[in-house]
Amino acid sequence: MDLSTLRAVLSDLRPKLLPSRFEKAQQPDPATLQLGFRTLQGMLWLELSWQADAPRLVQIPPPPRQGAGSTLSQQILHSLRQMALTELTQAGFERVVEFRMAPRPGDAIERVLVLELMGRHSNLLLLDEQRQVVALGRQVRDHQSRVRPIGTGDAYLPPPPLQGQAPSSTEDFERWRERLLLLPIPLRKALQQAYQGISPPLARQLAGERLTTSVDQLEPDAWCELHRHWQAWLTCLETEQFQLDFMGNEGYQVWSSQPDRSGDTERKDGDLALALGHWYRTRIDERDLQRACDELRQRLSRWRSKEDQALEDQRRRLTACADSTDLQQQADALLCLPSPNRDEVDRAQKLYRRARKLRRSTTVLEERILHHESRLQLINGSEAFIDDLEAAAWQPMAARLDALSDLRRELDDLLNPLGRQERRQRQQQGTPQPLELISPSGLVLQVGRNHRQNDWISLRKARSGDLWFHAQECPGSHVVLKSSAGLADDDDLQMACDLASYFSRARGNVRVAVVMVPTDHLQRIADAGPGTVRHSGGEVRWGDPHMVETYLSSLKASSLNLIKG
Repeated sequence: MDLSTLRAVLSDLRPKLLPSRFEKAQQPDPATLQLGFRTLQGMLWLELSWQADAPRLVQIPPPPRQGAGSTLSQQILHSLRQMALTELTQAGFERVVEFRMAPRPGDAIERVLVLELMGRHSNLLLLDEQRQVVALGRQVRDHQSRVRPIGTGDAYLPPPPLQGQAPSSTEDFERWRERLLLLPIPLRKALQQAYQGISPPLARQLAGERLTTSVDQLEPDAWCELHRHWQAWLTCLETEQFQLDFMGNEGYQVWSSQPDRSGDTERKDGDLALALGHWYRTRIDERDLQRACDELRQRLSRWRSKEDQALEDQRRRLTACADSTDLQQQADALLCLPSPNRDEVDRAQKLYRRARKLRRSTTVLEERILHHESRLQLINGSEAFIDDLEAAAWQPMAARLDALSDLRRELDDLLNPLGRQERRQRQQQGTPQPLELISPSGLVLQVGRNHRQNDWISLRKARSGDLWFHAQECPGSHVVLKSSAGLADDDDLQMACDLASYFSRARGNVRVAVVMVPTDHLQRIADAGPGTVRHSGGEVRWGDPHMVETYLSSLKASSLNLIKG
């Protein structure tokens, strides 16, 4: 969050937040604090974060209760209980915000909550009336910073002064241009080195395609256009006429490069801080989901490597056991001699024992090979589930993160050896919640999104008359059409086939072969992972994964056919 965004957020929050009474505090993660303030219009929640990669101050909807018992949130709650927020200040071009609190509006300030949004140096500090640190987000030791170590009980020192000149709309064009032309460097560096408050996104918004052009190569027209954007930005800061425009993958912009036309642009008055809160939460959740998916894929890769090595070793041992027949024949040949001597009899007995041992080993090795192949099949299916969750843009992010956590716990249970008591504790989980949709004729369609859910819908909750669908010879989800509750027509069967094709690793194909089998014909495979079944008979149909993608993307919150999931 750069200076322009911070100014825009404060401009949006002041009319709604001042004055207000502090009521609640909670810390959902180590670098984020959520504060609840009571206003005349109701409760208003702020999120203050000093994460190194995403420091921010935004408004958020009422959050779920989490982290209310953390030490920092308890200190904040105890120190600010029933106090009034009377001032919300930010000076100059520093990204430092002060929440000034008093017993009631008009009284002397007794507590100050300071939020410093400075990248990896971001921090949160609670100060008393003498501006001494009462609590803080993270201690800064002497060995961590020679410039400004800070801890509980220290007097608060502001951050070191910013380098460069403070931007001013009164600076004339020639002086502004001379300052940027001081060194023949790219325009981005020139802007950031010469002036305060210029972040990389702001420099890109000001300079556009000329961002990497050297300042000594800019044409006069380019200088005029850049100065016009510069003045428009400063005008927005001075008049606080901000507007939020989202620009896809390039982020957002809170100021207009066409101030004379700003009234023509649709603006959501009073919603800027809340809209930014949604934007940041979406991006952070997407980042967390991607990180969690990558981490789980790495674990699966390590598990696969171990299983491949073990499987190759068992197959090599099984190949060596193929000599048992030759050994048996050699022993038979020795005992079939006209008059075998004692040494020949002893050698024949050794060959017999060796052949018997190899035959016994063959049975054990074949069981081990099946075990490792089953685990590899489990890993392949898990990768299909990860791909599904990663691409499920139609599903709320919180549900996708929860589903990924369930899959991670499930894999820990299935692939990590545990003691009997620990395994029993892990197995005491809640009831699986598969994805459930409504078919065209009103029947329920269940889709398993992990191994336990596959096992649950296909074997444990299936009833006589239900139909089971799965992409042929491809890892993916089980789909069960609850046709035991009513007669299924062709549209129902086609939707089930489409779902089975979409929730599989073959979703990129135009058409996918899908096996349809009555659930009565499914059998659990002994000693295999959950959701691993064999079936007899069945019919091969064709599914179109793109039909499901269109259907899911068209779901609206007001008219969901989604029952749960």
